[in-house]
Amino acid sequence: MNKFFFSVAITLLFVLRLSAQDAKPQAFHKFDDNSFSKERLTRIDQVLQQYIDSNWIKGAVAYIMHKGNVVYDKPFGMNNINQHKQMKSDVIFRIASQTKAVTSAAVMILFEEGKFLLDDPISKYIPSFSKPKVLKSFNEKDSSYTTEPSKREITIRDLLTHTSGLGYAQIGSPQMKAIYAKAGIEAGFLPHKMLLADAIDRLGRLPLERQPGEQWSYSLGIDVLGRLIEVASGLTLDDFLQKRLFAPLGMNDTYFNLPKQKQARLANVYTEDPTTHALKEWNSDVFPGITIDYPINNNGYYAGGAGLVSTVKDYATFLQMFLNGGSYNGHQILSRRTVEIMTMNQIGELSLGDNKFGLGFEITTPKGMGKLGQTAGSFAWGGFFGTSYWADPTEGIVALLFIQQYPFSHGELHDKFKALVYQALK
Repeated sequence: MNKFFFSVAITLLFVLRLSAQDAKPQAFHKFDDNSFSKERLTRIDQVLQQYIDSNWIKGAVAYIMHKGNVVYDKPFGMNNINQHKQMKSDVIFRIASQTKAVTSAAVMILFEEGKFLLDDPISKYIPSFSKPKVLKSFNEKDSSYTTEPSKREITIRDLLTHTSGLGYAQIGSPQMKAIYAKAGIEAGFLPHKMLLADAIDRLGRLPLERQPGEQWSYSLGIDVLGRLIEVASGLTLDDFLQKRLFAPLGMNDTYFNLPKQKQARLANVYTEDPTTHALKEWNSDVFPGITIDYPINNNGYYAGGAGLVSTVKDYATFLQMFLNGGSYNGHQILSRRTVEIMTMNQIGELSLGDNKFGLGFEITTPKGMGKLGQTAGSFAWGGFFGTSYWADPTEGIVALLFIQQYPFSHGELHDKFKALVYQALK
């Protein structure tokens, strides 16, 4: 009898231990599945080291997963030259516009819950966008302008696909930069306190740059969707992302506000001398009006299009969830069909070079595949400070190259990395 109870106790302990393990974030592990040539992967080492030796970059982290297993995870160079800190794989980067895909996924979580439809007008949830007007003329001398009525309202789908007609503060056209600056609209790297609700409410009253639905144009649309998430969920964007995405995915190093205990891991930012292109540490003169301290200055602004920091591993987790059909480690974040919707062409015949755009991602087309080898159907984007990523559902590849630099006159490195990944695939 004692043996029987002992056996039952051991069995229960084993089951409970397995359950506890299942509850933990799934850990990636290095795994040689013979799908990549080890010899050819070293070409990535050689090229990245060449860029460091040429003083074109100070440091980088390159990361490749294949079918959920890590096949390449290497830091290069220095994170901080003055402090003699080597780059490490767990360095936390400002991912800037890579925030957009995360916010887009959050929108689709609420779409799945019936909170709204994609072709609903955004004014139904943010009234200041009601009866939009489109820029007709602009006076450079005083930033005054005239407008004409929009042909239709902006939809949530327009915002997800950058076809809303909105412009971009600080990096957009001269006209829209001036109009937004006068109204206090910023791109997200704020040196001062601001609430997303206030900024988006003001944005909704300003003219559009073009008619909704008529052109693909990079915009503040995803920041507007960050506010939509707050309205529809009753949570701040920060709280919603932490609760519904980061916690279940185990993205433990992804934040708007980086905790003090992790700030030592925040990447150092470099810039180029405008004349010699020699690298030096970022200073406030590089891009007046924005700060690199936005993850640590408690500005309270949750920019859905630009505000997050993360690591290569965390963001790879996010992308792997998509390759898994919306699930990860037992958590069904999105449905398989929603993933299909997000990663298909959503802009019809509108132009984005050789590629198209889905809901939050650039989508490689058969023509686009001919450039570097990314399989048609791959989805990708990058960030202002030199980060980039893509995921290839056909090959099961997730790849990221994170740098922290602006401007980056040798940005061709990101395309070289793509080619280097595929040349190593057997």
